[in-house]
This record gives sequence, structure tokens and C-alpha cells, in this order.
Amino acid sequence: MKPVRILSALALLSVGSVYAESAPRIEVYKNASCSCCGGWVDHLRQNGFEVSSHDVDDVSANRKKLGMPERLGSCHTARVDGYVIEGHVPAGDIQRLLREKPPALGLAVPAMPPGSPGMEGASAVPYDTLLVNRNGSTRVFASH
Repeated sequence: MKPVRILSALALLSVGSVYAESAPRIEVYKNASCSCCGGWVDHLRQNGFEVSSHDVDDVSANRKKLGMPERLGSCHTARVDGYVIEGHVPAGDIQRLLREKPPALGLAVPAMPPGSPGMEGASAVPYDTLLVNRNGSTRVFASH
């Protein structure tokens, strides 16, 4: 019986780990009156993230507190698994970041490009998701 119990415990641990990996928790800091931020939060939830959304009075101050350079700013900032996510970053890019785990501050989609998650519409434009290093330098992580 004991080997069965051990195997069962390992199986449960395995299932729990898979669930934790498939539902990362992300903390979003946004302005209460911003509708596109709500669209981005919906996009994250539809793509398997567990989202906690916090309305803040000063998104820029929160961005600075988390270490994201102001020049990369957008209308919301988030934290997930030790990374900072700035702006309308697609869920797939965040999932890739969490899989690859590069030594970086996080990801940013500066400004609010039309066509990015939460900014959907007829006038989509090409945009890049940037990998932001801890020193503030960036490189293209993904192009959309």
C-alpha cells in the first residue's frame, strides 16, 4: 500500500504543478477610468492568467516604483513571477517570458498601439514587445 500512496502523492504534486504553471497570477495596476486596461485584463484572463486588478491614482508613480523606465510607459503596469509587464503586452509574449525566464526586468509595449490586446480595432498597426533589461536597455522580444 505505501508505494501506491507515495505514487498518488507524487501524481497529485505533479497535477498541482501543472495547474500552477497553466494559471500564473498577475497583479495589474491601472487607472479606474481606463477602458482599454479592462480589455487587456480580459485578454489575460481569456489566456489562462489569474488576474488581480488594482486601481491606482498614479500609474506613472507605480511604474517608477517597480523599476520600469518612464520612456517605456503605457496606461497600466503589472507584475508576474518577479517580472514587470508594461502596457498592452500580448498574453503569449508573457507566457513565453515565463517559460524562458531570461534575466530581465520584464516586457513592455510602450504607448498604446492600435491592434494590441485591449486596443483592438480597424486601424491596427505593427508594434514590438520589448524585453527590458534591469539597466533599462531593451531589445525586440516579439513583433506583431
